[in-house]
Amino acid sequence: MKGIIGKTAGVVLALGILCSTAACSGGSSQTAASGPAAGSASAGGDGEIKLALWDQSVGETDPTAKILPEVVSQWNKDHPNIQVERTGTTGEQYKTKIKTALAANEAPDVFYGMGGGSFMQPYIQAGNVLVLDQYVSDETKSKMRSGMLSGCQVNGKIYTLPCYTHLANLYVNTALFKKAGAKVPTTFDELLEAVTKLKAANITPAVIGEKDRWPGMYWFDIMAMRQAGNDACIAAFKDPAKFNSPDFIEAANKMQKLAKAGMFNSSMFSMSYDEMLAAFNAGNAAMLFQANWVNAGIEDDSSKTKGNVEVVIFPVFTDGKGKASEFYGGGQDGFYINSSTKNLKEAAEFLTYLSEELGSKGYLAGAGLPCWNTDSLDTSKLSTLDKTDAKLLDTGTSFITWWDNILPAESAEIHKNLIAELLASKITPEDFCKQMAQLKATELTF
Repeated sequence: MKGIIGKTAGVVLALGILCSTAACSGGSSQTAASGPAAGSASAGGDGEIKLALWDQSVGETDPTAKILPEVVSQWNKDHPNIQVERTGTTGEQYKTKIKTALAANEAPDVFYGMGGGSFMQPYIQAGNVLVLDQYVSDETKSKMRSGMLSGCQVNGKIYTLPCYTHLANLYVNTALFKKAGAKVPTTFDELLEAVTKLKAANITPAVIGEKDRWPGMYWFDIMAMRQAGNDACIAAFKDPAKFNSPDFIEAANKMQKLAKAGMFNSSMFSMSYDEMLAAFNAGNAAMLFQANWVNAGIEDDSSKTKGNVEVVIFPVFTDGKGKASEFYGGGQDGFYINSSTKNLKEAAEFLTYLSEELGSKGYLAGAGLPCWNTDSLDTSKLSTLDKTDAKLLDTGTSFITWWDNILPAESAEIHKNLIAELLASKITPEDFCKQMAQLKATELTF
């Protein structure tokens, strides 16, 4: 995993992540600690400083939801004069909540940045986010894995610190494949063959929670990367007119071809992300394309698939330009500091602690791949899935993070909606690409 940023040609730059977790962790909204929900740090009795923290890690399938309260609790125990009061809110609600707070200059002292990228770009440009350069010591930098700090910078300035990174790959229920007499696919043709055999055995080939839309986006994005190659995708982000080209049309055609072949669950448009994971973990589908934050749920003792799931590289296309070493993912999850906080030094001190502790403990819990040095950690109890993901990450030569973190916010929503229409056969691959060509170019630098 060393040198990841160098190998990405800057693709990970400022692209932050967990829809992260993931992108969109599910679960109900909850307050994990009492206290003010927003605003700058306040001073309590006897000189006590209170820092407000917002995050989106409340979903039952999100390993960070179990770790983050422990990290905050330990900080509060060790720092009686700097108390952190945490509020957790579910993914989509959190996105609206933090956007509204930032726009009104009512954001908390420290907050999760929804994967950075295009989501955080306008707030960084508006000066709502603290530049951290003067608060990040050489000692802190030395603890990070090679290249990880580069992914936290915008125009050479540090705005966040990494917690973990994520990688999306294909999860295969080997027991169901064996039952159907199907081969784990390494090419698109083999994927279609597997669909046919799984369907014949009355097994749902793959499950998507398209009610939340971004899970379907994962499938199209990796297929576009396999068909066109990562360099062509990056070029299209900069000039969306390039989306209306033969390679992207063929990627859309392959996506629609899979849907028409019965690849995905018939309930995909009414199924949420959490329900998708529950279905896969219950053994109700043979494949899942997701990031490594699903590992903990798959390996949980309650999972019927425990011990029967392998994580493999998404199939390459023999007629495509993409390579097996080109991955979907590689961005870094991180928290940010409100530039209006009254206690900048204390907030930065907590952010540093939070990032390293969450990153280290989260890696051991399967929440994400490490951005910090792990030499002192006992990794012997890591699951086979986590170890495999880490090995796959080391083979990567190019990474593109989640497209809705790269495209401008409005264009990202259009992109996800178009994919849903493609899956439902409401538009043709040609119409899909014509509309993709009308998106706004990314403002991020590669």
